[in-house]
Amino acid sequence: MNIDTERLKSDLEDYFGTAMFTASPVAMADLIRVQKASEEELLEIARKEKIDISKYVISQDNYIDYR
Repeated sequence: MNIDTERLKSDLEDYFGTAMFTASPVAMADLIRVQKASEEELLEIARKEKIDISKYVISQDNYIDYR
C-alpha cells in the first residue's frame, strides 16, 4: 500500500496548527513532532488521532515510481 505521506504530513500540520489556536497547549509539541516525523511515525500519529488513512492511499493506477 502506497501512502501520500506529504499530503498526510500537511494535513496533520494543519490539524495541530489549528488546535494551537483553540487553546490546546499540547498542540505545539504535537506540531513539532509531526514536522520531524518519519513516514512511519506520521502514520502512527495519524492512527493515534483516529485519522482515516484510506484517504491517503495512492492507487496503483495513479502511482508513479520515480526510482
